[in-house]
Amino acid sequence: MAAENLTSDEAQDIADAVDIDAPPPAEPGALFVFGTNQLGPAEIAADRYREGLAPLIILTGGVNRHNGVVEAQEFRKLLLERGVPDTVIRCEDRSANTWQNVEFALPFLREAQEAGLPVTAIGKWYHRRTLHCLATLAPDIARFHVLSWEPVYAGQVVTRENWAHVPDGKRRVFREWEESARRVRDGSFRDVRRVDGAWQPCEA
Repeated sequence: MAAENLTSDEAQDIADAVDIDAPPPAEPGALFVFGTNQLGPAEIAADRYREGLAPLIILTGGVNRHNGVVEAQEFRKLLLERGVPDTVIRCEDRSANTWQNVEFALPFLREAQEAGLPVTAIGKWYHRRTLHCLATLAPDIARFHVLSWEPVYAGQVVTRENWAHVPDGKRRVFREWEESARRVRDGSFRDVRRVDGAWQPCEA
């Protein structure tokens, strides 16, 4: 299958395969925010905190290669401006990619587990690698939920419906689909499955 000439059915199949959405129940939990230079995750995290559902927020992301901003610290500033107290926030601000987002934040994930808090990740709707990185590096998290958001590239929102018609979206989503599947096959990613509305690692 080539990205250049996808049929509408193929595009839908790919969107379904990479879609990470698995919303959590309305109960307190730890939020794990994957690094990005877009503001969507900060708004989601602030809303969850105001609703009394996020007693622990783990921010990740080092220096963004496009704009030089330290992603986790920028999110921290935004959350503080929106009334989230610093005592709730944990920052991992050294990572350069999705794998490192999880790897460098493992102490904070352990803190969430020790506090008995279920984990909900926040990531781009198609960012399938977030699931595999969590399952591979933090397999003790038996189940986790995901809140997803729709990113903007070149001024256009990339959605589940239009991604194949947006050049930046098409490149990113197709690459995510190919890369995640390849790394599951070669064993460098642990596979995941969605069971009863949550993600869980597959048996090794």
